[in-house]
Amino acid sequence: MNSRPTPADTKAVRGRPTLADTEAMRRRRGESVLLYITDQCPVGCAHCSVDARADGGRVTDWEAFHDVVAGIVALPGLRSVAVSGGEPFAEQRALPYAIGAFADAGLDTIVFTSGYWARESGSAPGWVRRLLPRISTLFLSTDGFHQGGVSSHRFVGALRAAHRAGCRIVVQELDTGDGARVAEGLLLEALGPRWADEAETKLITPLRYGRGSGVFALQSRHEVGALAACTLLGSPTVRYDGVVIPCCNEGLITGHGPSALRAQTRRPEGVARALTGFRDDPLLRVVGHLGPGAAADLPGFEALREERFENVCGGCWKAYDIAGRPGRAADSVTALGVALTEGG
Repeated sequence: MNSRPTPADTKAVRGRPTLADTEAMRRRRGESVLLYITDQCPVGCAHCSVDARADGGRVTDWEAFHDVVAGIVALPGLRSVAVSGGEPFAEQRALPYAIGAFADAGLDTIVFTSGYWARESGSAPGWVRRLLPRISTLFLSTDGFHQGGVSSHRFVGALRAAHRAGCRIVVQELDTGDGARVAEGLLLEALGPRWADEAETKLITPLRYGRGSGVFALQSRHEVGALAACTLLGSPTVRYDGVVIPCCNEGLITGHGPSALRAQTRRPEGVARALTGFRDDPLLRVVGHLGPGAAADLPGFEALREERFENVCGGCWKAYDIAGRPGRAADSVTALGVALTEGG
């Protein structure tokens, strides 16, 4: 089978967001949103950071879901929408609806999938074949855990199907030693020796959330002052049922961490209202501009220096917990937030 692209396909692929493009949009406040479209996944990987299952939660309230999609489309300045889960392709009705709405609005659409829907021949069900051309960039994830449910042959079939549809392709592998070699080998098999013209690879850090908390060992903890600013606080997540969080933290969207960082929205305007509230939140501005260590210098936040944290999320959650208590802490962080606003 000839897997090389036609000239028209090549032009389409090169005109769609690359890995660098997608990451840049995530870091520029207001340019991207992630739609968490389902808690379902038929693959059932042992390391799943969101504990997705075949019987996980999915879209059942269609009025609420339509409001979520409409609210996202109406956001001013938005350039791209990423769609994840769970497994987005488990939603045979919701995913085409959302991708259609985003594409019709001129937004780049970025979808994260395991490729379980593909056949080893490189074909796919009709609804998937019709949907793929509307997806700008497809992130296909594989590793030793995924391969128990999605064989390498099927994954190669997904790569070929996405390539024929004109998607920009990014293969994600866990950063566990030979991840880069495995990803490049799969792309070579699927697309040939010039695969880098149409696809890229990305190594990702194993996450100790969901089922991953029982699989991956804690590497180290850090003092709060060593935690960098969170550059992804400008890229929020909206769940299929209207829950909004200010960042991409998978544990937060599935119910962990401070409840005050989850807003339940109603109607399209509720999405914008929740996102505006998080954007203007003083403590989140501190964490996003300076890191949680900056809060530790404020009156009432001294307890931040008594703990060590696995990552910036842990420091942010602890700072937010302190800020939510009565006393000087909330006033201090509000004052610093105002200073950040006035200083640009």
